[in-house]
Amino acid sequence: MSPRRWVTALLVTVALAAGGGAPALASPRDATPVKPPAHKDREISGPTRLVLPDGVNAKKSAKLRAPLTPSTRTAPKKLLKATAGASCAVSDFTGNTGTALVNAVKGASVDCVNSLFSITGQDQYGAFREAQMVTIANALKANAASYNGTNSASTEQLVLFLRAGYYVQYYNPGTVGQYTKTLATATEGALDAFYANSAANTVSDANGEILGEAVTLIDSASENARYLYVVKRLLNGYSSAWDANWYMRNAANNVFTVLFRGQWVTGYPEAVQADPSIVDTVYGFARNHTSMLGTDSAFLDTNAGGETARFVQYAGLQAKVRPLIKSLLDGSSITGTTAPLWVRVADVTNGYDEANCSYYGTCDLSNRVKAAVLTKNYTCSANVLHIIAQAVTTDEANAACTSMLNQNAYFHNLVNDGGKPVANDYNSNMEVVVFASPTDYQTYAGVIFGIDTNNGGMYLEGDPSSQSNQPRFIAYQRPDDNGFAARIWNLNHEYTHYLDGRYDQYGDFDASTAKPDIWWVEGVAEYVSYSYRNLAYTDALNEAPKHTYALSTLFDTTYANTNVNRTYHWGYLAVRFMFEKHPADVTKLLGYYRAGKYDDAYNFVKTLNYDTEFNTWLDSLSGSTTPGYPTCDGTDTRAMGKDCQRANISATTGNYAYFYVYVPAGVTTMTITSSGGSGNADLYFNPSTWATTGAYTAKSTKTGNAETLTVTNVKPNAYNYISLYATTGFSGATLSTHF
Repeated sequence: MSPRRWVTALLVTVALAAGGGAPALASPRDATPVKPPAHKDREISGPTRLVLPDGVNAKKSAKLRAPLTPSTRTAPKKLLKATAGASCAVSDFTGNTGTALVNAVKGASVDCVNSLFSITGQDQYGAFREAQMVTIANALKANAASYNGTNSASTEQLVLFLRAGYYVQYYNPGTVGQYTKTLATATEGALDAFYANSAANTVSDANGEILGEAVTLIDSASENARYLYVVKRLLNGYSSAWDANWYMRNAANNVFTVLFRGQWVTGYPEAVQADPSIVDTVYGFARNHTSMLGTDSAFLDTNAGGETARFVQYAGLQAKVRPLIKSLLDGSSITGTTAPLWVRVADVTNGYDEANCSYYGTCDLSNRVKAAVLTKNYTCSANVLHIIAQAVTTDEANAACTSMLNQNAYFHNLVNDGGKPVANDYNSNMEVVVFASPTDYQTYAGVIFGIDTNNGGMYLEGDPSSQSNQPRFIAYQRPDDNGFAARIWNLNHEYTHYLDGRYDQYGDFDASTAKPDIWWVEGVAEYVSYSYRNLAYTDALNEAPKHTYALSTLFDTTYANTNVNRTYHWGYLAVRFMFEKHPADVTKLLGYYRAGKYDDAYNFVKTLNYDTEFNTWLDSLSGSTTPGYPTCDGTDTRAMGKDCQRANISATTGNYAYFYVYVPAGVTTMTITSSGGSGNADLYFNPSTWATTGAYTAKSTKTGNAETLTVTNVKPNAYNYISLYATTGFSGATLSTHF
C-alpha cells in the first residue's frame, strides 16, 4: 500500500516525480524550482498530508532534491508594488493585444501580474497564447535596453508575465497551445538585452528583486544552457555586499535552480561538458564561502556544494568532479557548523555515484548520519511510544511523553473510539524523532529518512497493515515553546495524525483520500491540538467573521483544491462546528471512516444542510479570546501584561499603535504576537523607549498582520515597549504578550 504521510509545510523545494522525470516549473513569486501542491504553501505553522511514490528512498530523493531556498520568514516585504491599488482584471490581459497589452502589463501591480499564475480555462489561452507572449518578450527587450536597476519602467511586471505564461502553458498546453521557436527567439532577445545592461549588476534591493525573477525566467523558458554565463557571472561576482541584501542573495541562489533543472533540458548536459569552467565556478563558490555556514546565508554555500556534486552524473566531467567532491567532504564534517555542506554533498553524491562511496567515505550514509546525530533515546511507554532525539533533555522528554500519553485519553474520549484501532492496523509502537532545530531538521532528516525537509515536520504512517511497520513522526525543537511540550514544534497536531490514522482511518492513504476528507484530516488535527492544550486557534477565530467558505464547500476540500487558510483555519472551524453542534453526525461519519467506506462517508456529509447554521455559529465566535490570554487588565488600552491580549487595534498608514508592558524580575524572554484584521501592521520592540521604525531592537515585518517576535533582551523589573506600525492602514488586529 502507499505510505500515508502528513507534512508540516515550511519551505517548498521539490515534489518527487515517480518516474524520475523533470520537476514542474517554478511557481508564482517563488525562488523554488517547482510548483508546490496547493496545500504546501504554509509557513511552518500547521501540517499537511501528502503521499509520495512507493519505494522513495534517500538515494532517489537526493537525485530529485532541489536547491535549498532562503526561509520565507526572513524575506522582507516586497518593495515594488507599482500602481498599488489599481484594478486587476483578467480581461486587461486577455482582451488586449500589441501595445495595449504591453501597457496593461506595465500598468498593473506586481501582485496583479503574479495572480495570472492561477488563471483557468480559456483565460489561459487569452492571456498566454504565443502571440501574446512574443509581444511581451519584445517589449521586455526594448525595456531592458534602458533598464536603470529599478522598477521605474515596470521591468519586473514584464518578466513576471513571461514567467506566468511559461508556467501556465507547461501545465495546460492543450488550452494555451504550443510554444515555438518564434517565442524562444523573442525571449532570448529579451534576456540577452537584460543581461547585457550593466544595471543588472547593481547591488540593491530593487535590482535584486527584478534580477531574481529574471534568473528564474531562464529556467522557465528552458534556456538553461544558453545562460550558463549568467550563472558564472553571478557566482563569481558575489561579494560581502550581497550578504546583507536579501534580494541579491535570493537572485544568486536562483542560479542553482538553473543548474539543478538543467539536467532535464535539451542541450544542457552537452553544454556543461563542453565548458567545464562552470564546474570550477560552482565548486569555487562552495569552497570559498564556507564562512556562510552557520549564518542565514548558509543555503548558498550548501547549494553550491550540492550542485558541484550533481555534475558527477556526466561522464565527461567525472574525472574532474570526483576529486572536487572529495575535497569538499574532507573539508567539512558530519556534525558541527560545516555539517549542512557535508551532508548535502554526500547525499547528492550518493544519489549519482554511490558505486564509488568508498572513495568519498559516504557508504551506508543514512545509518552513518543517524548514528552520529540521533544519539538520545527515551521510552515513554514500552512498546507504545518512544523518542529518539538529537538534543532533548530528560526533563524535556518527560514533558513530551506526558503530553502525548495524556492526549491519548483526550482523543479517545473526543472521538469515542473505545480505544480500539481500526482493523488491520498494527501501528502500535510510535517513534518520535526530534532534531535540535529547524536547521538540523533540514540538514539531516532528508538523508536519514529519505524525505523532503521543505516543511516543519512529517508523520510517516507507512503500511499499517504490516506488523513490521514503524510509524514515525519526525520533528524538531524551536527556541520558543509556542505552547508545545519540550519545544517540539507541532507535537500535538502530528500526534493527532497518528491517532486519527490508527483509530479513525481504515486502510492506506489512497483509499482514505479517494473522496474529499481533508477538512476532517487536517481540521481534527488542528482542533485536537488547540483544544487539548486549552488554547483557542486565534488565526481561525479571526477568519470566522469573514464567512469565506460554506460548510458544504469545506466538505469538498482536497489537497489539490485547497490553500493554507482553507486547509487549517477553516478545517478547524468545520470540525469544531461538527463536534459542538452535531456530534451524532460525527459519530456516524467516523463509523464510515473506520470501516473504510469512504464513498459512503462523503455521500453522507454532502447530504448535510448546515450552511445557514454554520454561518450563524461563525458569527457567535466573533470576539472570542484565547483561553489563558484574556484581555489585559486596566483601562489604559496601551497596557499589556503576562499572557493577555488587546483586540480591535487599528492605525492609519504611517502611524503607530503604541503599547507598553511591565516585565517583572526574573523574566528574560517574552513572545509578542499580532494577528487578525485587515491591512498591514509591522511589529516593533524596544526595551528602553517607545518602539518605532527608527528605534527598535527587534522587529517582524511580514506582509499582513501576522507577526511574531520572541525577544531575549527584555528589561526585567521595568517597562518595555511595543508598537504596531501601519505600513498600510490596518484595523481589527490583536496583540498578545506571553512570558
